[in-house]
Amino acid sequence: MIAPTLSPKTEFHVKTAYVYNQASPVRWVLSHLGRYKWLLTAFFVGMTVTNILNAAIPWQIGAAFNLVTGETAVPDPFQAILTATLVIVALSVGRFFGDSLSSLSMEMVAKRLERDGRGELYLNLLGKSQTFHNQQRVGDIMARAANDVRFVNEMMMPGFSLLYDSMMAILMPILFMAFIDVRLLLSPLTFCLFYALAVRHYMRQLEPVSEQVRARFGDMNATLQEAVTGIEVVKAAAQERQEMGKFLHNARRYRDAFVKEGEVQARYLPTLLIGIAIAGAFVHGVTLLNLGQITLGDLIAYMGLMWVLRWPAFSSFFTFYLIQMGFAGAGRILELLQAETELDENAAGYSAPMRGEIVFENVTFRHTDSGRDLLHNISFRALPGETIAIVGQTGSGKTTLTKLVNRTYDVGHGRILIDGVDVRQWNLDSLRSQISIIEQDIFLFSRSVAENIAFGLGQQVSREDIVRAAKQAQAHHFILNFKDGYDTIVGERGVTLSGGQRQRIAIARALLTDPRILILDDATSAVDSATEDEIQRAIKRILEGRTTLLITHRLSQIRRADRVILIRQGEIVAQGAHAELMTTSRLYQRIFARYDI
Repeated sequence: MIAPTLSPKTEFHVKTAYVYNQASPVRWVLSHLGRYKWLLTAFFVGMTVTNILNAAIPWQIGAAFNLVTGETAVPDPFQAILTATLVIVALSVGRFFGDSLSSLSMEMVAKRLERDGRGELYLNLLGKSQTFHNQQRVGDIMARAANDVRFVNEMMMPGFSLLYDSMMAILMPILFMAFIDVRLLLSPLTFCLFYALAVRHYMRQLEPVSEQVRARFGDMNATLQEAVTGIEVVKAAAQERQEMGKFLHNARRYRDAFVKEGEVQARYLPTLLIGIAIAGAFVHGVTLLNLGQITLGDLIAYMGLMWVLRWPAFSSFFTFYLIQMGFAGAGRILELLQAETELDENAAGYSAPMRGEIVFENVTFRHTDSGRDLLHNISFRALPGETIAIVGQTGSGKTTLTKLVNRTYDVGHGRILIDGVDVRQWNLDSLRSQISIIEQDIFLFSRSVAENIAFGLGQQVSREDIVRAAKQAQAHHFILNFKDGYDTIVGERGVTLSGGQRQRIAIARALLTDPRILILDDATSAVDSATEDEIQRAIKRILEGRTTLLITHRLSQIRRADRVILIRQGEIVAQGAHAELMTTSRLYQRIFARYDI
């Protein structure tokens, strides 16, 4: 079974999000929320109605007390009280439905925001250049893709949901208090003033601490990921204690940041202010009652409305924390999305079937953090169907040269032409889909053998094609020896397979894609001589009419190449046929003498 691809709906959301390049976390979040206007409208309507009804209940209770005490004269007191009771019940039922509508709407918005944000980040990371990925820590990226995106979800629900609820829970009671007597607004308005100042001070203190907490978590996660990924090396070198020390150091830094965040939260003042405000309101209300300026029912309604104000005072403690953590997470996500990369996918670029001609014209390349050129002034031509062997000492730049062909890296100066078109002018998908690379260090996914072979084609390939490619790569026999055959799940990075088995699966993958250009980077180094001969015969049949760049130390392969390019310290020092270089290049003779025969 081949792995599924994105559904059209999901792919649409991901691709539309991918074009955003906003300047701030707020604008980035808003750019996503703009697609869910109806859900947001339902939330605002539901939450507003909920708070209107919530404030109307104590106001109605106060009116009922006036009926009981006779402050309000009616022809039939019993009927009036029964009506008031039914109204209170109706208000409670309406509040329930309004709250359900707002909660459901915002929950859907939050989950979709998390989905879109994670999809955008994933697609953006796939589009970054290899240079970018070489400079990143996988653990930190995983922390951003998992935890930081989840905090963006929680920022909306319950974060923003509670924030708007709190705003309405302040506004609506104050409006109902004004209906009772405007003089009752003294205490709640004073509370609102000091509440705003306290929250502003709290947010200013919390913002840098929240960002520090997220950064420290990323550091801790990166250390853990590196240790787990390199566990074989750690154990072989007996460095468990050292790695534990590094992890504990980062864990302590995360803990210290978390404790500092707790200290900021412990100084949250609105919970104290609301207690003072309620006490002041009671004193003020009783004074007006004694003066005969309000009724007992008015006082009860007033204190009930003041009690409603306790909710925003207490909930905002949690609300602003979630919002601050959400924006801190959004900032870390946006940092990756906006990270500069020299790779341009050139979606509108040149796209056509390749003939396979490769031309290097004065190509120079260096990594952005490198102090010297890894390749300098490289020029050569490979005609369609030619096999070019690239030889040189370790570190001379052979692998780097081949990675420029499919734009794993982009050249610094000069240009590379395929069929007369600069590779940077090619549509990236069209370019890479017609080039296959088999490297010495084979990466296999933790999926079935069939899925790994068909990785370059996905659902477009049949099981018969997969088996045919495996037979040509001499992999069919050992695959059938597995318990589940082609449906056997290989371990992460293919650790359950031998080196030779991984390389034969990679060769089958390359043969299946039917490339016009094939790059072999010491691809048969882990294969025994007998198997290598069989694989070479299969590759020779398949590669007729295809261009091949071959990095190898095997004499048998070098002799079969149409031309040999000798690289030394990033420069071509000789090129020609094997026999020619053996007579004209002393460096080639010395290197060749150390190669396998």
